Amino acid sequence: MKVLLLKDPKEDDRGQDPYIRELGLYGLEATLIPVLSFEFLSLPSFLEKLSQPDSYGGLIFTSPRAVEAVELCLEKDNKAEVWKKSLKEKWNAKSVYVVGNATASLVNKIGLHTEGENCGNAEKLAEYICSRESSALPLLFPCGTLKGEILPKMLKEKGIPMESIPVYQKIPHPGIQVNLHSYYSQQGIPASITFFSPSGLMYSLRYIQELSGDNMEQIKFVAIGPTTARALAAQGLPVSCTAESPTPRALAAGLRTALQPRGC
Repeated sequence: MKVLLLKDPKEDDRGQDPYIRELGLYGLEATLIPVLSFEFLSLPSFLEKLSQPDSYGGLIFTSPRAVEAVELCLEKDNKAEVWKKSLKEKWNAKSVYVVGNATASLVNKIGLHTEGENCGNAEKLAEYICSRESSALPLLFPCGTLKGEILPKMLKEKGIPMESIPVYQKIPHPGIQVNLHSYYSQQGIPASITFFSPSGLMYSLRYIQELSGDNMEQIKFVAIGPTTARALAAQGLPVSCTAESPTPRALAAGLRTALQPRGC
């Protein structure tokens, strides 16, 4: 059974995208099509804040892109050496909160210890932070320009200070239309389409509607998490399943159930 995942292909240490491999174990033939590109912003300001760990109670990462922004900052003016010699150690003396194992893995690669990765989404991470955080200093939160409001709102309600800095913005991938048209021409209508973000949905939906035509109703629409599920519902699309966590295994399990006649 053919399923479409609207995300970047990313090879792991076994040379294959983990989503393709995991879904293949369930007999699902997955194709990945990227729908987002990214532009990085405010890196000098972000670097300045990264250089002042004593001013913050810790860090929050909810996306791989925010970690990439750190890496880009460290490439400038020999900052990598300063990071290794002192900054990394100072940040590790504080809490570094993350959502998801993929983001945690990237944070670990820059030498930081993480917690909260098993929370699965921003809402659960916010609950975790609220149950643990007692610092009077703000948590530094590098994020996208279209960040969700649930985490900041929950922390504010609990009186936990946080300082957001937008370090990237999402833009449409230049190949969305061509790649989707090619997929539909060669593979036909997919049994399921999984969306990985509200932005990905926004940038791809009209092409999917045009290509699917009257067959839209036969497609099972799946969300990687609750925020994306809400975005699907807001567009009037039925959500056949929401993955329990943003992982290949959870998505594979959810898809298997969603594609059974009785649904998710």
